Amino acid sequence: MQPLHPFEPRRELDSIQLDGEAVWRDGRLHGRFALRSSAASLRWPVMALPPARRDGLWQSTCLEVFIAAQGHSAYWEVNLAPNGDWNVYALSGYRENLWPVVEISSLPYLLRRSDTELQMEFQLDLSRWISPTQPLEVSLTAVLDHPGYGLSYWAWQHSGEQPDFHRRDSFQRLHPLP
Repeated sequence: MQPLHPFEPRRELDSIQLDGEAVWRDGRLHGRFALRSSAASLRWPVMALPPARRDGLWQSTCLEVFIAAQGHSAYWEVNLAPNGDWNVYALSGYRENLWPVVEISSLPYLLRRSDTELQMEFQLDLSRWISPTQPLEVSLTAVLDHPGYGLSYWAWQHSGEQPDFHRRDSFQRLHPLP
């Protein structure tokens, strides 16, 4: 697990610990997030039953994954809300032509949540778009919603002057594991 860091470190965020992990194996991206915080430090989306594909999840607490095949400008954005809602988008280039990936009709993920901790694990089969032997470029990110403060932006790495999860120079290379 690698720590995610807030774009703007603030004293109000010191009580939050967010870690993430991504593994590329057999055409599937395996990911895991672990978030720990005080109960009052985050605003959680209302539980959705049944969980569904929804737009705009990044407007509140949402864990995200950005994925690209090495050497290609197209990439994917995965949104995973702590209430079970999700979405997967494709983009043709940097912030260009965002559209839902309709071929992915569900994105089940394991979610465990208490007042102070959130554990999330997912698998995404990308073998129809990316060869399982090709390296990926990946960035794990999060938008956290704080009462009285607003949104904070977390990532493995921030490379710009503004929080921008779409910047490819913030992605990390993942080689396929056997």
